[in-house]
Amino acid sequence: MQPDNENFSTSKLPLTIRRSIEFIGIFFLATAMVAGRSIVAPLLTAVYAGMVILPILRFLKRRHWPESIAISAALLILIIGIALIVWFFSIQVGNLMADLSTIKENILIHLKSLSTWINNKTHYSTDKQLELLSEQSSKFLNNAGTIASGAFSSISSTIIFVGLLPIYIFLILFYRNLLLRFVFMWFPTKSHSRVHEGIRETESIIKSYLVGLLIQISYITILLGGGLMLFGIKHALLIGIIFALLNLIPYIGALFGNIIGVLLTLTASQDLSPVIIVLVTIAVVQFLDNNILMPRIVGSKVKINALASIVGVIIGGSLGGIAGMFLSLPTIAVLKIIFDRTDNMKQWGILLGDEIPTETPMWNFMKKAINKPKEDKK
Repeated sequence: MQPDNENFSTSKLPLTIRRSIEFIGIFFLATAMVAGRSIVAPLLTAVYAGMVILPILRFLKRRHWPESIAISAALLILIIGIALIVWFFSIQVGNLMADLSTIKENILIHLKSLSTWINNKTHYSTDKQLELLSEQSSKFLNNAGTIASGAFSSISSTIIFVGLLPIYIFLILFYRNLLLRFVFMWFPTKSHSRVHEGIRETESIIKSYLVGLLIQISYITILLGGGLMLFGIKHALLIGIIFALLNLIPYIGALFGNIIGVLLTLTASQDLSPVIIVLVTIAVVQFLDNNILMPRIVGSKVKINALASIVGVIIGGSLGGIAGMFLSLPTIAVLKIIFDRTDNMKQWGILLGDEIPTETPMWNFMKKAINKPKEDKK
């Protein structure tokens, strides 16, 4: 016997029961994501990547290409684009490795200067510093086996992730109509128009967001790398592309990008003035990116507040590592679209959004509390 989806609605349940169902659902969803994070992260990445190349697939289908060949061609274009980015990055890393002897010399000079500064400020002698470094090195070597095992596990999971990704993308695009039918069957017929609108908006936001990120990587690499090259900073393009990639992680990535930029500059120079140049150039590029360029490209599409973004990045990192951090913001955007179009869950959409009320909702209750004694006296 099939349930009467047209007549049944959770909105008819008492408010406390509805809220309990929501929290229970969130709990089980989080539990499922933790248990299956090795499956969820590749699937989400495949869904988002499939949305990016969907316009290419539709273009080829309008030219009467067979389904499988059109999907393969669109997927090949995506793979070539990613391969070019990896190739460019590997060239810059190769240039860094070519200067390894100079890097070692510069590191020793900076360590010696740091040791002298510590000795002058804290009277912590060089011998004591070396003793402390020796102890820490011994601890590190003792844990080397565990670290190596973790690194091997991480590399293995990355290889599996990369290997499964094109297969997932192909199959998701090939069975996209089947998956859409599955989604529509979850909702009553009268809600299909809102479901269609939500799917279209999700596709638009994901495409604009991810394409915007690709554009952002390109112009940050050009602006930052080119600007540092004008000042004669070594490994300028490597600093530019590392910062551009880390900047994709909201709020947290830019901090690590600054730190890595400073470290790379210190390894390439014995002076501190290039570090100041790098920090100032990064600050200028960030200002242009945050206030002028990125808002015009993708900022008007994704309306997520800073608190939800930071919490989402932390949760995404704990669930899926670096991949989870990158996937956090588009996933939050998709959830907001779903919540905004669900009558019983609009409050969650408001919680994720950036529309701040002009006055506190507590004001009405405060006015009632102020006026109540006057009414009692009457």
